[in-house]
Amino acid sequence: MPTAIAVTSADLVLPPTDPGTPRAAVLPPPEGRPLDASVADLQQLLARYGHVVVVCPTSAPAAVERRLHAVRSLLESDRIALVRTDLPPLGAAVLVRQLCLLAGYDFSPGVLASAARLLAHYIYAGAVLGSVSRLDRVPVGLGSHLKSWLPGAHFAVLAGPTPQMVRVGDGGEALAGPEFTTELLLARGRLQTDWPATVLVPRWRIPGPVQETALPAASPGWWGTGKLVEFAAYLPDPAVLHQLVSSVRRETCHWCGMDLIGDRCGFCAAPLTHPEPGGRGYGDGGAYGEAGGVDPRAVGPADPRALDPADTSAAHALRPAVPHPTRSLGPGAHTPRALP
Repeated sequence: MPTAIAVTSADLVLPPTDPGTPRAAVLPPPEGRPLDASVADLQQLLARYGHVVVVCPTSAPAAVERRLHAVRSLLESDRIALVRTDLPPLGAAVLVRQLCLLAGYDFSPGVLASAARLLAHYIYAGAVLGSVSRLDRVPVGLGSHLKSWLPGAHFAVLAGPTPQMVRVGDGGEALAGPEFTTELLLARGRLQTDWPATVLVPRWRIPGPVQETALPAASPGWWGTGKLVEFAAYLPDPAVLHQLVSSVRRETCHWCGMDLIGDRCGFCAAPLTHPEPGGRGYGDGGAYGEAGGVDPRAVGPADPRALDPADTSAAHALRPAVPHPTRSLGPGAHTPRALP
């Protein structure tokens, strides 16, 4: 029985890449909805799937997070994982779709929940903006703020995995792109520009056509302007995603007993307690590698026929610490309560 993936907004649900991919369940917002109705929603998912991984962006209203914690406390269940992500709306939607795809494989609920932080590091999420004067989620210098007031000034901003901003058309620094095969997804706002398709596609060597989807309702608020075109470059191949996650060494959470990859349990948020022998520990800020993770080029090419799932010896030697930071799950996240 696959683990259920749930989201806090319908904007986080993209059309599946194939009919066999399960869709994420949408949890209605708490506004005007009684607590017992929210409890019933998660009870139904638990009864059907056994475990639920809820993806909630850190940009979601505080009431959404409070409702999730209240429901999990009332249910007294250790089978609900609350996964926070700092990705912008379109990037978060891509992450949700990847988790839905992986939920159809043989990954345990704990591995699936903790894999979200690994996968997020391979999503190049950004936007072309008509102004950065109200952008507060990506570091912006004073000079860029001043330039944003110039008529016709556009900026290309990368929110993750490494924040970066360049002015479009000045011939200067370019956005640092992925060094592995990706596809590009666009969501157009009120800015009229083809810069992602005409510049990013050849510069990042993205094969195939550019996909487009509707702009998430949360995007103008996240980026500080409605004059934008949001984009996300991501690993599209299911076999590469499966190999990427399965190649990371699994551990057992000392608190709740769930499987995990990385440095923190996705269900109870307990950190891994033992360091890597002869190297950097999970809790010292180490990354999945010098480039920030398991290199998809080392895992295998995009063609699934060329992948050998049994050949993971090099990747299994890694003991990763998750490079993409996420905020605390809330009060008590670092000192988890006893679970029934």
